[in-house]
Amino acid sequence: MDLLKRANGNIPRTEAEKAQMIEEAAKHYANFLTALGFDYKADENSHDTPKRVAKAWVNDIISGCLSEPPKITTFPNEKYNGMVVQTFIPVKSLCSHHNLPIAGYAHVAYIPTVKSQVVGLSKLNRIVDYIGKRPQLQEELTQMVHDMINEKCEGNMGVAVMVQAKHFCTCMRGVHHDSIMSTQAVSGAFMSDEKHSKEEFLKHIEMNQKMRG
Repeated sequence: MDLLKRANGNIPRTEAEKAQMIEEAAKHYANFLTALGFDYKADENSHDTPKRVAKAWVNDIISGCLSEPPKITTFPNEKYNGMVVQTFIPVKSLCSHHNLPIAGYAHVAYIPTVKSQVVGLSKLNRIVDYIGKRPQLQEELTQMVHDMINEKCEGNMGVAVMVQAKHFCTCMRGVHHDSIMSTQAVSGAFMSDEKHSKEEFLKHIEMNQKMRG
């Protein structure tokens, strides 16, 4: 089996390969628990934990590493020339340094032209979910979401992505602080102050935050 050279890489796996991964990973996680001093087999709440953990990783937590990209249907844009913004898309990822959760939200925007492609609203969520379910740095996650939106919304005038997330590797270890990390990736019109596109994007986030209460 080919191995990923980077934690946030992607090699689509067959169902048979995934089943094999689960079996092998469960064995190693059992050894991991034993090495930490847990007699997991003696605890009725933990005796199936190695298999549960392996299935959770393969089927959900790192599914973005193991599956094909989502099908993103695009539509020709004929008249709309404003900004398309979607905010507070849930982000559930994994820190590649400590393999602990990253949880927060992504805010995305792009500016179509009258000859560019637009995507359905749910597809932006799918892109964030697909990229998010991998071990990685938040900086990489942000840039990869930007790049995929930029690719799918062909002919756009600019793409902006902001991710705001809490890292459990900081709130559960070390100094135990409860901070939120923000990262941005922008291109095109969002890099220029000429049309104040970035300012408009940030105002959308602020406005939608108020609507959420």
